[in-house]
Amino acid sequence: MEAFLLSTGVVALAEIGDKTQLLAFILAAQFRKPVPIILGILIATLANHALAAALGLSVAALIEPQTLRWVLGLSFIAMAIWILIPDRLDEDDAKLARFGVFGTTLIAFFIAEIGDKTQVATVALAAQYQSIVLVVVGTTLGMLIANVPAVILGDRIAGRLPVHLVHRVAAAIFALLGLLTLLGVGEGYGL
Repeated sequence: MEAFLLSTGVVALAEIGDKTQLLAFILAAQFRKPVPIILGILIATLANHALAAALGLSVAALIEPQTLRWVLGLSFIAMAIWILIPDRLDEDDAKLARFGVFGTTLIAFFIAEIGDKTQVATVALAAQYQSIVLVVVGTTLGMLIANVPAVILGDRIAGRLPVHLVHRVAAAIFALLGLLTLLGVGEGYGL
């Protein structure tokens, strides 16, 4: 349950102000059809994060536990720093309208997530918790928690969120995870 809850919370916080959330705002404004946009986000995130989690498990299987602990701890700390760097949307991510609302969202979100903070977090969380299902369901739920309101409410909420504060909280969580991992907290639980 910890893997699911932590994956959900961390990704939901990390996604605030992220380029994929900006993409959700743009797609909502361009198409004004929330259901196919939300379904596109869901399917793209499930596919992308399943691949990322599988990679995380593969990396964990190849590396000795002590080395993995250091890699994960330092990765979480790097994520904390990365979250504090504002994202910008590549305009090419939103120029796929010929595929329809669902297709455009699916392709744009899948591509935008490659190498994104939340994908890297998914790799690290899967390696840490050794559970593809709990991590992918959690990270996907986190993406939806952050992006569905962006799709539905669009510009009405964009200016009201204290994005810098949310980023700081997410960075603090990643930094804490990194420190706890480096200190070996959770080793008795197989973490």
